[in-house]
Amino acid sequence: MIEYLFSAALTYPNIDPILVQFGPIAIRWYSLAYLGGLIFGWYYVSRLIRIKPAPCTQEQVSDFVFWAMMGIIFGGRLGYVLFYNLPFYLSNPGKIIAVWDGGMSFHGGFLGVCISTILYCRKHKIPLFRFADLIACASPIGLMFGRFANFVNGELYGRVTDAPIGMVFPHGGPLPRHPSQLYEAVLEGFVLFFILFFVFHFTKARHKPGMITGLFIIGYALARTFVEQFREPDSQLGFLFGTHSLTMGQTLSVPMILFGLYLIFRPRTSAL
Repeated sequence: MIEYLFSAALTYPNIDPILVQFGPIAIRWYSLAYLGGLIFGWYYVSRLIRIKPAPCTQEQVSDFVFWAMMGIIFGGRLGYVLFYNLPFYLSNPGKIIAVWDGGMSFHGGFLGVCISTILYCRKHKIPLFRFADLIACASPIGLMFGRFANFVNGELYGRVTDAPIGMVFPHGGPLPRHPSQLYEAVLEGFVLFFILFFVFHFTKARHKPGMITGLFIIGYALARTFVEQFREPDSQLGFLFGTHSLTMGQTLSVPMILFGLYLIFRPRTSAL
């Protein structure tokens, strides 16, 4: 069986996580993924606001990029600390700020961006849900870049498989595993982007503030829940509640689905 697994496995490309290094300064693909997601997201939202009436100006879109970045970094890190490895960080509080050692949570980053968006819209008197719908349309771009970076880093790999698409990851042991990062890049990124693109441009959803945001949240949560069936759970957590299938990613996706449903079906007012 083991010989079959090896013979069926695809070759992992084993790309160096560091693109270029100048002494102690290293430019990593992971950092470029965050930067690329923000830049392409900014560009896409800048195109969307050309469709009138726009809830904000081009200058406000550019200004919000910094707010979004802060929400992603602080929310993503805090989410990882609280949801995925709290006992370790309680024993090693100095490690909480060591973002360079890895450890970011999408669900935490999502909450961080939500808070950033609310605060920014209040400060500049921008209609919250109309603005959030634009951010939701661009978010799959960053998700896709991030998952490709996970693949390059050889992290967040999948469970052992005998499927022909299995790969032997550098830190995943000798057996082939699902390249679950690529599954997530396709579903959370490529597929979700085009679903929201179609809904924004070819339906009346953009005239119902919050609906596209709700669709994004539900779409992400469903995609994440599905891919978690192939992804190796975090070693420090394993499966939850004594099950052999329920993961933290799936658990955190449940409230996202409920919140997304609320945004889709909530009563609407012109003020939002």
